[in-house]
Amino acid sequence: MQRGVRGHPIGIRDVLKNARISRILSPGERPYAIIKNVFHSAHTKVTTVLRVHTKMLFSAFCFNRFQLATLKKQGVLERMLSTKN
Repeated sequence: MQRGVRGHPIGIRDVLKNARISRILSPGERPYAIIKNVFHSAHTKVTTVLRVHTKMLFSAFCFNRFQLATLKKQGVLERMLSTKN
């Protein structure tokens, strides 16, 4: 991604390129931020691939539970379930 500096803004092609890139990257930003800041699990100190996989599996499970709790608190979950009935 390109970024402008003081007195030198980026061109229209770079703006459009940044928009395309951010559309691809943005779905992964929130899970990574939650796992890093809330669960403090961005950097693992285990060394084997199997142990890292297990730790990340638990982090993903915790993120899903955290996301469900957030959606329930916002009332989104109830609206989704009420439209299906």
